[in-house]
Amino acid sequence: MEPIKTTEALTRACEALSRSPYVTVDTEFIRETTFWPELCLIQMASDDTEVLVDPLAKGLSLDPFFALMADESVVKVFHAARQDLEIVYKLGAVIPKPLFDTQIAAMVCGFGESIAYDQLVARLTDGRIDKSSRFTDWRHRPLSDKQLTYALADVTHLRDVYKALKAQLEETSRHSWLDEEMAILADPQTYDLHPDDAWRRMKMRVKKPIELQILKEVAAWREREARSNDRPRGRILKDDAIYEIAQQKPASEADLGRLRSLPKGFERSSAARGILEAIERAKAVPKGDLPSIPRPAALPEGTQAAVEFLRVLLKIVVEEEAVAAKLIANSDDLEKLAVHGEDAKIAALAGWRREIFGNRALRLLQGESALVYRNRKVEVISV
Repeated sequence: MEPIKTTEALTRACEALSRSPYVTVDTEFIRETTFWPELCLIQMASDDTEVLVDPLAKGLSLDPFFALMADESVVKVFHAARQDLEIVYKLGAVIPKPLFDTQIAAMVCGFGESIAYDQLVARLTDGRIDKSSRFTDWRHRPLSDKQLTYALADVTHLRDVYKALKAQLEETSRHSWLDEEMAILADPQTYDLHPDDAWRRMKMRVKKPIELQILKEVAAWREREARSNDRPRGRILKDDAIYEIAQQKPASEADLGRLRSLPKGFERSSAARGILEAIERAKAVPKGDLPSIPRPAALPEGTQAAVEFLRVLLKIVVEEEAVAAKLIANSDDLEKLAVHGEDAKIAALAGWRREIFGNRALRLLQGESALVYRNRKVEVISV
């Protein structure tokens, strides 16, 4: 199959796809040397239409594709949708709705937390995906028939995966369990990281308020530089260098030149002035306005033991309900539950999560139930 290379052909294809209740979607992109992913191929399929689109084709407008993605009468089916959605949002200022992510649906249907797509295809459809073209340079033109066949197979198999998972969700009345996760994927704020919040992606390796302020300023500078120059963050400035800058507080090019984490000659680069200006902004913040260092609160006695009990209970629920643990609660949630009980502000105390885990967890914490080990199995009993 030849990829679509004209706006007219794309319009006709999207009109055909829009008549289907769903369309499976995948993209191939490159981002190893850029900040923004470079879209290289779009694959789509419905029951009776299969499409490859060459977004690199000269003169091609992707507006018909974006219109289809915004058409709320058509379910858009992805597997591991986040990066695909980021690309669509960046290029078209639209987030596909309504969404169905088969990776998340698989977690709800008992396939574990990290099943690979090819394994999911094999288990649900008896199909097989040829992975020999997975490391293709998708910018290269022309793409071979083998590469195009590989790319199209992702969305043709996805049709059967979608139908199988949708049937399981309807049979178990669990379709609504996906709503919260889909809402996160459909929220523009998921993809709109403000440069001033870039520091939140980093580990907290600073110990003083002024160091944290410098880390914030330098991380924000790096984020803006990476975006404006379309280069990966690490090629602008590595995380280790930001930590050392925050701790050493260099005040001149010469000071920068003495930092071990920076390459030789970095102090003479155009980036040096931007970093020093970021440090100066941090140092100009009044002492009383500096951020406090986040420190874990002292936990009440017995909290860790309670967390371990909750962890065992969560494992029991996961096995009984055949749903991935990460969709129910994480370690922070269990700690909050152990400390605050009913007042914990966590997802596990609302909706379906409360029904299968939250209520049982509260009873365990209140001494109304207990864990026992018998017949080589941990069980929950009432007391």
